[in-house]
Amino acid sequence: MLKAVSTYLYVKERLHPGILDGLTRNGVQAIEIFAARQHLDYANRKAHVKEIAEWFRGSGVPLNSVHSPLYADYEWGRAGVVEAMDEVKRALEIAEQIPFRFLVQHLGLPNESFSEKKFESAMTSIEHLRAFAKPLGVRILLENIPNELSTPDKLMEMIRAAHFDDVGICFDFGHAHMMGSVREAFDVVRKQVCSTHVHDNAKVQDSHLWPGKGTIDWKEAMELLRSAPQTPPLLLELEHDEKVNPLEKFGATFEKLETA
Repeated sequence: MLKAVSTYLYVKERLHPGILDGLTRNGVQAIEIFAARQHLDYANRKAHVKEIAEWFRGSGVPLNSVHSPLYADYEWGRAGVVEAMDEVKRALEIAEQIPFRFLVQHLGLPNESFSEKKFESAMTSIEHLRAFAKPLGVRILLENIPNELSTPDKLMEMIRAAHFDDVGICFDFGHAHMMGSVREAFDVVRKQVCSTHVHDNAKVQDSHLWPGKGTIDWKEAMELLRSAPQTPPLLLELEHDEKVNPLEKFGATFEKLETA
């Protein structure tokens, strides 16, 4: 199983080749970039994106995915959440310089309630993104997040109702655990799972802890993941912790998960 890491771990600092070197030196085989402007200035194509693109070309390490932006500013949301489709398109355009397979997309906000109007609006947005992403060679993945619009059942209902045959799922273990049962959630989306977000919590809040630091049953979780027909990567999406040197933990964490 491909061992991958999201740069969400470093989201509050500027992404640079040194960070990526550190990841790959410690067993990471693929990367997901978290598209936040203070982290990767995806609108700065002549400088910052070019610098990161050169690293990927030289390293041979694949960019598995890009996480769609949540905010449009450089200060982690002080200007509010992303509403304009144009912001997501700018992140998708990274693929012109750094080819990647998947764009991971949230629908709605945490704890947002469901309505038919929101559901139809989300469906229209995904259709628009699909059309923009396809010529770039990127496939849209919807992520299960803690709200009524993005439950596994609702995501699958959207994919089927709109005939989104090329839209997949990024299965977030931590979010599934918060919302109920990892097994029940995974069983709903199993055939569409193309990538993952692996992190732990105690069901209380979206903590993005290292696997084993919360209450997820990782033996069961890994059995579920191995049962997916498309063999998704094992992609860690972890919160920064000043007390932990992540580079020293990746190897043991991947080994522990793979032998669970």
